[in-house]
Amino acid sequence: MVTRTFFDNNLKELKEKVLHMGDEAKKAVILSMESLVEQDSDKAQAVIAGDNKIDHMDEEINEQAILLIAKEAPVATDLRKIIAALRVSSEIERIADMAVNIAKSTLHIGGEKYIKEIIEIPKMLEISLEMLTDSLTSFYAEDAHLAKKCAQRDDEVDEMYGRLIKELMGYIPQKPTATNQITQLAFVCRYIERIGDHTTNIAENVIYLVTGKNYDLNA
Repeated sequence: MVTRTFFDNNLKELKEKVLHMGDEAKKAVILSMESLVEQDSDKAQAVIAGDNKIDHMDEEINEQAILLIAKEAPVATDLRKIIAALRVSSEIERIADMAVNIAKSTLHIGGEKYIKEIIEIPKMLEISLEMLTDSLTSFYAEDAHLAKKCAQRDDEVDEMYGRLIKELMGYIPQKPTATNQITQLAFVCRYIERIGDHTTNIAENVIYLVTGKNYDLNA
């Protein structure tokens, strides 16, 4: 009983570390979008500098998971929980990388006046962040229903992505001198679309955790 309690506490701690890492990635993404909208290079640099912290959190989760497997020889259900934590932390790390990419696009654009007010891009990110919040909640609660519901919203992100890319590319013939800016904004849209994909992958891993089956929610 003592051993089981010890193991359960370690599993809970592992899940809490994953959630904390998710919160840090979310903060980085929000800050990166603020840097873009405000054209604030200091915020962009802060996102880039902070990425090491999230990478370190990912490494800690990996180390703790490996130790749990090596020391406790978990049964199938518990092993799925550990594997899911590893997979989810990996997706979060990639989401944090997208925040860094958005920050780098901010720096590439610099202080150049925007061709139009940046409104739709933050709206697209808002949906992706709502998905991320729900997917992390579903991971902690082991709620497959919420995970599926979260993944369904990825279609909204994909639709906005397609529309925004088409709109941005349409500006190039009209404003050829702004090609660099337009390209960078298109990259940002792509990074947000990828955040949605990584979040959907988190949801897939929650379903794996609960059911033991792999599902492709992007299909």
